[in-house]
Amino acid sequence: MDLNKAMIIGRLTQDPEKRVIPTGQTVCSFSVATNRAWTNQSGEKQEQTEFHNIVTWGKLADICAQYLNKGKKVYIEGRIQTRSWDGDDGKKRYRTEIVGENMIMLDRGGSGGDITMEPVIEENSVKEEVTEKDIKVEDIPF
Repeated sequence: MDLNKAMIIGRLTQDPEKRVIPTGQTVCSFSVATNRAWTNQSGEKQEQTEFHNIVTWGKLADICAQYLNKGKKVYIEGRIQTRSWDGDDGKKRYRTEIVGENMIMLDRGGSGGDITMEPVIEENSVKEEVTEKDIKVEDIPF
């Protein structure tokens, strides 16, 4: 059995770019930054930022383009895919991206610092709306 699953939580580094391909299908591309902080053996704080290319299709692409923008915190779940093409200079080019299949918009709520979770959107189905009353910070596994 094989598994190709990516789950990230981070902030958008740019506004999503929505396009319609010749077949009429909608595609939305954007980048999400994730940070990692640690203390090295010398006691110095270190930080590393990774940038992830995200691509969503269909209804999820429409929703991402409409509701997401630069700086928003988001949870993306999908699969990792690497595309290749020949550049204008004749060299082979590669791009690794996460093809988003699920998305949750995450933002800090009011003064209590609670996490507000917007509806979970899946690529091929519609889930029930998740409200603030249904979610307790203690129940979130991360």
